[in-house]
Amino acid sequence: MGPGAELLGDLTGRTVAELGAGAGHQAAYVATELKAVRVIAIDSSTAQQSRGRDLYEDVPGLDFVHDDAAAYLRDHPSSLDVAYSIFGALDFSDPQTLLPSAAVALRPGGTLVFSTLAHYRTGAPPETERRPADIPTRMPDGRLGTMRRWVLGASVWKELLDEHGFDVMDGDTVHDPGRDGEAPAVTTLFRARKKRGSGAPHLLIQDDASGGGAQTPGWDGAPFASAGRSMASVLEFLSRPPSTRAKPSSRNSGVKVVRTVARSTLAP
Repeated sequence: MGPGAELLGDLTGRTVAELGAGAGHQAAYVATELKAVRVIAIDSSTAQQSRGRDLYEDVPGLDFVHDDAAAYLRDHPSSLDVAYSIFGALDFSDPQTLLPSAAVALRPGGTLVFSTLAHYRTGAPPETERRPADIPTRMPDGRLGTMRRWVLGASVWKELLDEHGFDVMDGDTVHDPGRDGEAPAVTTLFRARKKRGSGAPHLLIQDDASGGGAQTPGWDGAPFASAGRSMASVLEFLSRPPSTRAKPSSRNSGVKVVRTVARSTLAP
């Protein structure tokens, strides 16, 4: 299961990249179900790339690239129609490097879609400045370690996107209550378009650090498996038609989404 066409758009004949693809589960879904002509699964982990090739080497149009996401994007200007990240490279790379690189790689009007944590797993509010935190994690080889993760407020993401060549088309806060004793998760989801010029739609997003306080599942060392089983619930949400999505209650949400453009101006 992976993100649906209501987020990524009609991918027929399009070139798509997943940033921080891990073993490529979602990239394989996009290649087979959404009919993209080419899906590039980018990840810096040798182990994850090897696993992905073993699992999905027969999927037509799916290519695995072992590289730093920002470096690959910079080296392939105007090569992509869509780029997306689900708890992937945009969580674990400096957005001030990755976002301008994505703008280079996307064709004019190209789409960037990503989901990221709305709060720290401890329940602490997101950062209001552009800085990462060192998050305790278990590495792929089983060792305990830390990894830098950017857990930013929605308004910070909005500013970064605007500065680096994107117009925000849509934004949602996804609440997953968790299952079988899992901690609840709160996810921020963005759709943005590479700027063509002035007059593109914008979304005003305000932080409410006093709300929510939900915990998020831990990261297990695999760049795309950061939310474990709860991530499956987020992906299931992403695959639903927009009209069936339950919108968050403002009294429970850590992020208030204020829409300032008519829905008819948004891309399908």
